[in-house]
Amino acid sequence: MNTVYFDSDADEAERRSQLYAGQLYVYSPTKSGVALCNLAQELCEQAFHPHFPPDAQHHLGVEQYVDILKTLKPKFIHHPECKHLIPQLLEELGCRLEFTYFDVPRLRTACSGDYLSSGLAYAFKPHRDTWYSTPMAQLNWWLPVYPIASDNAMAFHPNYWDKPIPNSSSLFNYQDWNLVGRKSAEHQVGKDTRVQSAALEPMKLEPQTRLVTKPGGVIAFSAAQMHSTVPNMSGLTRFSIDFRTVDSRDTSCDRGAPNIDSECNGTTMMDYLRGTDWEHFPEAEIKRQEMLILEPRFPTPKRQVLAELQASKG
Repeated sequence: MNTVYFDSDADEAERRSQLYAGQLYVYSPTKSGVALCNLAQELCEQAFHPHFPPDAQHHLGVEQYVDILKTLKPKFIHHPECKHLIPQLLEELGCRLEFTYFDVPRLRTACSGDYLSSGLAYAFKPHRDTWYSTPMAQLNWWLPVYPIASDNAMAFHPNYWDKPIPNSSSLFNYQDWNLVGRKSAEHQVGKDTRVQSAALEPMKLEPQTRLVTKPGGVIAFSAAQMHSTVPNMSGLTRFSIDFRTVDSRDTSCDRGAPNIDSECNGTTMMDYLRGTDWEHFPEAEIKRQEMLILEPRFPTPKRQVLAELQASKG
């Protein structure tokens, strides 16, 4: 069963438990959420001036658009104000900052039509973030920067919450991605050739859940949720922000969503910063999580089936 909780009064322990069980939480705009989106809007409007950012794709060549994104996105990611606003937002939503670790926010673009869907504007196919070396306790927080509609939103695919699907996550290593894949994003124009985790068989994307909230509003979900970028036919580029959190009370005892089909290597644990003082996880805990992700997860027959299916697809 997939339940969506709107502006829930549940305490954060109950919320984490529900998110790990596949439920979704949606929150109305908060002061810090609006401030984070206002910062993104300001940077976008400076970068795309004189064009309105959601409409800029209709006025710029693809190469020029990519040139703008390769400066704009890192500028937002590393803007010092983000490190202040995200803990404030998390605190507004009830998180205990001494236990909550967050990563830097990403500014995403989903262009309309077939203008650009690779590299810096990659259109994510159905996937779980846990296919990308995250701990099973990771929670995702997503905010639209400008108003969105159903036809340029994000989709969740609830039938796959407890249904494993053959995928190529065994080929993904987060440390390799940081060294090669992420750095080559600006060169992926037309077709994205980077090694990314993906389903290895056709998926049934219906039923799906699309959530529409105002700029500064937040959608929270488990990294184990199957989700995708909706094919954008709205005529406007969707700009959104997402960041992730893990709670040290959960990672310390390996509490989180169930792992039903992820076999990636590496770990994202070194990316998270504690909400109170921006300190990283201790090195010992990072190493422990890296070893944990290498442990066998599935019965041998299933692993063999996955390997054989990957080999048959080249």
